[in-house]
Amino acid sequence: MTRLGCLFVVVPLVELALLIQVGQWVGVWPTVLLVAITGLAGLVLVRREGTRTLIRIQTEVNAGRLPHRALLDGAFLLVAGAFLMTPGVLTDVLAFALLLPRSRSLIARSILARLRRAMEAGTVQFQMFGGGVPPRGGPGFGPGPPRHPGVGPEDDEDDSPPPRPGEIVQD
Repeated sequence: MTRLGCLFVVVPLVELALLIQVGQWVGVWPTVLLVAITGLAGLVLVRREGTRTLIRIQTEVNAGRLPHRALLDGAFLLVAGAFLMTPGVLTDVLAFALLLPRSRSLIARSILARLRRAMEAGTVQFQMFGGGVPPRGGPGFGPGPPRHPGVGPEDDEDDSPPPRPGEIVQD
């Protein structure tokens, strides 16, 4: 709750103070122009990097790999886009740090290292929620629901794999 308070109260106050200071240094209209130019440049970068990230995600998924790095980059780009929609100097600097691949990579490594340390120390836990029944005998899933003879996928006559998306099935 404290972090949210900081995000929604302190950051806008700091942004306002910075904009007033910049306005006093260079004038009102150059400050407005600066905010507009950084916003437009940021939108161009978000679009370009977002397209690259989507292509990387598709490539990884098509290769059968989990696109964890590309997904993290996508999350960073989403945050950068939100920061760019907020007029201000501080959020623009943070947004551009998240938009540039090198700084984004450094930030990602730092976050992942911190997360790894927290997981090893046991201070972070992940819980997954989803529909359906967990697979029987999978790691950490327990014995599963009771089985009824004659009912279930193991009793099907056909052992063929399920159809792939877009595949036409004829019976």
